[in-house]
Amino acid sequence: MTGGMMDHTPVVRIFGQRQVVFDAEGFLHDFSEWSDEICAVLAAEAGLLELSRKHWQAIRFLRDFYAVNGRAPLNSQLRKGTEMSLLELEALFPGGIRNGARRLAGLPNPTTCS
Repeated sequence: MTGGMMDHTPVVRIFGQRQVVFDAEGFLHDFSEWSDEICAVLAAEAGLLELSRKHWQAIRFLRDFYAVNGRAPLNSQLRKGTEMSLLELEALFPGGIRNGARRLAGLPNPTTCS
């Protein structure tokens, strides 16, 4: 990753009997490939050995919003939809909202989505 160029080489991982494609930063290529199992594995790899009710509340809100709107929520929508402050959300997920919550929820990488 030199000269400002991102490595866009996909990474294929196996979950059960399924092959799932991720980008080089660990974001799912296909929103529909997400599952609770994948989320739990990604969370554990990020240091979250257990996902609390608040984690799932944020993850489910992000997924539901994206499924309906085809994009991630704005910060104000995220605050209102989860009834949590941005500081609380950032602290809940290693990597914060962008690299934590969005990645665990299976949303596209914000640096590559159009």
